[in-house]
Amino acid sequence: MMKWLVILSALVAFSECLHRMPLIKGKTTRQTLQEKGLWEEFRKSYPYNPMRKFTQSDTESMTNDADMSYYGVISIGTPPQSFKVIFDTGSSNLWVPSVYCSSQACENHKKFNPQLSSTFKWTNEPLSIQYGTGSMTGYLGKDTVEVGGISLPNQLFGLSQSEATFLSYMKADGILGLAFQSIAVDNALPVFDNMVKQGLVSQPLFSVYLSSNSEQGSEVVFGGLDSRYYTGSISWIPLTSATYWQIQMDSVTINGQVVACSGGCQAIIDTGTSLIVGPNNEINNINSWVGASTNQYGDATVNCQNIHSMPDVTFTLNGHAFTISPPAYVSQTYYGCNTGFGQGGSQQLWILGDVFIREYYAVFDAQSQAVGLAKSV
Repeated sequence: MMKWLVILSALVAFSECLHRMPLIKGKTTRQTLQEKGLWEEFRKSYPYNPMRKFTQSDTESMTNDADMSYYGVISIGTPPQSFKVIFDTGSSNLWVPSVYCSSQACENHKKFNPQLSSTFKWTNEPLSIQYGTGSMTGYLGKDTVEVGGISLPNQLFGLSQSEATFLSYMKADGILGLAFQSIAVDNALPVFDNMVKQGLVSQPLFSVYLSSNSEQGSEVVFGGLDSRYYTGSISWIPLTSATYWQIQMDSVTINGQVVACSGGCQAIIDTGTSLIVGPNNEINNINSWVGASTNQYGDATVNCQNIHSMPDVTFTLNGHAFTISPPAYVSQTYYGCNTGFGQGGSQQLWILGDVFIREYYAVFDAQSQAVGLAKSV
C-alpha cells in the first residue's frame, strides 16, 4: 500500500509541475468568409503575405493568416477579464484589444478596460505592430496575467488603440507571443520568459500538441512535455538563431527527389502560421509534384478524389526526416481541397506552421536553445 502511495504522490507532484493551456480549434477566417460569400473579395483586398512577420524591423510584424484556427483563453487584471489569444511561437509580444480602440476589429472582440482592474499600471511606451495589410497601434501596460493556471503579476502587454480591418474576421481577440525577447517590441519581457524568471515552471520549456480532427484536445504545456501526445523518441534540433524558433532544414524531398531547399535553408517552427510556407518557386515546385494547380490568390487546389494517390513530402531537419502524408497536408472542406503549402514570396526562408505541427509534437526548449519533434499520436 505504501509503495502505491509513493507512486501516486510522485504522479501528483509531476502533474502539478505541468501547466496546461487547452486550445480550442475554431472556425477559420477563410471558412467564415466562404460561408458569407466574401472570401474572394477578402483575398483580393488582403493578399496573403506570411513572410511579413519575419522581416526584421523596429516593429514586430505579423500576417493576415486566414487559416488560423487554434486559440486559448487567458485572463488579465483584477478581477480577471478573459480573452481568446493565439499562442504564437513566431512573435514575442502579448496584446489584446482595449476600450480605447474604435476600429471595426475592436467592435466584435472582447476589450480590456484598465479602469476595471485594481492592479493595472500604464507605462508611457507606445506599441506598433505591422501586419501584412495594416497595423495595430496602442500602448504598453502592466497587469496580472493568468495563463494555464500561472499568475504573472506586472506582466507587460499591449492595449490596442487601432487595428487593421482584417483582424475583425479573426476569431481570437489578441496574440500571445512565445518567441524570444530579442524580437519583442519595446524589449517587453515575453510571458514565457516571465514564467521562467519568476521560477513558476519546473523546466524552461513548453510544448505544443495540435489535434487534427476534433475541436478539443489541443494544448500548450508550460514547464514540460506530455508523453501521451507522441510516439517514439524526440529528435532534438539546435536553433540556428534564438530570435524566432529557427532551425536548419537540409532538404524537402518527394519520392527520394529533392524538390526544394536544395543545399539547405533556414526554417522557423511557428504555431502562429497555419501553412507550410516557402519561397514561391520552391512551393510551386512542391505543389506541381503533388498535382496541385495554383489560382490567382496563391491557393493550391487539388481534386479531392486524388488525395490517396498523392505522394508523401519529407522535410529533413538537421539530419532527421519528418514525413507529411497527403491526408495531413491537404485540407478538405465543402468548397474543395487545398494543399497546405503556401507561397512566401522571394525570401529564402521557410515557415513550418500548423500543417507540420499537427503531425509532429513540438517541444520548445529555451535553455538548451533547441526544438524537439516527435510523431504526434
